[in-house]
Amino acid sequence: MKYGVAIWPGGHEELAQLARLAEEQGFDYIGIPESQSLAHEVYVSLTVVAQETTKPLIGPTVTNPLTRHPAVTASAIASINDVSGGRAFLGIGTGDSAVLNLGLRPAKHAQMREYIEAVRTVLTGQPYEYQGRQIHVKWSQSLVPLMISAEGPRTLALGGEIADIVMVHTGLSTEVLKESISQIRDGEAIAGKTAGTTQVWAFAKCNISDDRDEAIDEIKMALAASGHHAFRFTLDGKHVPEELRESIAILQREYVPVEHEQLGHTRNAVLSDELGLTDYLADRFAVVGTPYECREKVRSIEAAGVDMLLITAIGPNPSEIIRRFGEEVIGPHK
Repeated sequence: MKYGVAIWPGGHEELAQLARLAEEQGFDYIGIPESQSLAHEVYVSLTVVAQETTKPLIGPTVTNPLTRHPAVTASAIASINDVSGGRAFLGIGTGDSAVLNLGLRPAKHAQMREYIEAVRTVLTGQPYEYQGRQIHVKWSQSLVPLMISAEGPRTLALGGEIADIVMVHTGLSTEVLKESISQIRDGEAIAGKTAGTTQVWAFAKCNISDDRDEAIDEIKMALAASGHHAFRFTLDGKHVPEELRESIAILQREYVPVEHEQLGHTRNAVLSDELGLTDYLADRFAVVGTPYECREKVRSIEAAGVDMLLITAIGPNPSEIIRRFGEEVIGPHK
């Protein structure tokens, strides 16, 4: 299994240091979240990462079909592919904080399908009729891998059908991962693709400490973010215990998009405790705790059939997350 890390795009000097550290610690991928209302511009940040590293693949984790025209996205990621020496990938999702902070609703499946088909086509320099208008990026000749971030059965199948990679954000238990991978394979079958040709990534909130409770406490805002994102729209097919469904519904209503992934004493940081969801969200969506606990969770994720684990380095000390995960999880596991 390979490893990636998502680094929140703050100041470019700090980002450069974190990117270099991630490469030194053996991460194979570096992702940059896109949230224009809360963080620095994703493609400028990716340029910084491209210039500071030589080996990891890099890309947005993730962009969306609503805030950028497909020709704009294609031109941007093709430029990143050029400046990085062919190391770019493109992650696309229905939209979270980037969309919600503009007062928009996440994209529908039909929008996702058309958007991805458009981006894939114009990346090769060919024209595409998008929403009734012909678009193109004539200078591009890039074969950039396209990744879909998926939280539900329909999106997982869509990813298997039309994407090169599916990033699973349904949960990290063996049962949930295996079912999610099966749904990706169903999508491959619909498209007539050879089973197993779509890469499977898993997405995990992460923190490492010598004390598990301390590790969880520092990323409660991130746990709330995962619960809010993964369980929106519907709970059908998402393996949520009946006794937690009302708490999940309240989390959906109470989550504050303008505080998404923000450190400090925010509303989002206390929601999981108030609703009795902290342990559940940590077990389901995080690699968190002592180094031993993190290594055991990583082993189970790999055994479920995951090709790449993307962790987040979002917390009070992101460099420590990257360093300790590299030294105490990646190092002993490889």
